[in-house]
Amino acid sequence: MTEKRTLSNLIVEGIQERKGKDITIIDLSQTDGSIANEFIICQGSSTMHVSSIADSVREYVQKESGIKPFNYDGYQNSQWIIIDYGEILVHVFLPESRQFYNIEELWSDAPSVQVPNLD
Repeated sequence: MTEKRTLSNLIVEGIQERKGKDITIIDLSQTDGSIANEFIICQGSSTMHVSSIADSVREYVQKESGIKPFNYDGYQNSQWIIIDYGEILVHVFLPESRQFYNIEELWSDAPSVQVPNLD
């Protein structure tokens, strides 16, 4: 993996491969008690789309870097799939689940970046 193509960049590219929307990167590296250095949050339009985005992230990151997630969960109902890369947790939501859990608000004191949608 080159300096420019960080794990975070590869995850975003994997999300964009399947047209994941409203990508937010939250930097938790300076937050006491945080379970990860970054959260990458996005959404899909249906349960099938959420599953497809999560599959794309896992496959794309492994193909480009050889890195596999430590774990992942949520495929049972595909309303919220989480992928654990250790220092980065990826959250792929349905819009209504994202709004309900409101992770961005929970970590609102941490710096965040909105990645523009591709379309």
